[in-house]
Amino acid sequence: MAIVGSLESGLTGNHQMLYAKSILDGVSSIIFSSTLGIGVIFSSVAVFVYQGLITICATFLKGILLESVISNMTSIGSLLIIGLGLNMLNITKIKVANLLPAVFIPILYQLFLI
Repeated sequence: MAIVGSLESGLTGNHQMLYAKSILDGVSSIIFSSTLGIGVIFSSVAVFVYQGLITICATFLKGILLESVISNMTSIGSLLIIGLGLNMLNITKIKVANLLPAVFIPILYQLFLI
């Protein structure tokens, strides 16, 4: 949700996914901070930095990326989120973190088409 939401926020200006992720992160950080301590607050700095960088980069690439590339990146990100959900339900053991670079494959594909 962080990558797809940041890309969607930077490219289209739709911040709904980032809002939903922030609510989920806020609730989970309250739970984690009760057992793990104050270090959970400091981890939010790293999340803010990488989501912000992705959003800023997506804003600068807005003129270069076509709508088809954006929809392909969003669909790949949505598939990764489905994989996470299946892992949480203990249906599969997909290593979703290894598949994160796949979100950027439509950009490379578009570059080779030109």
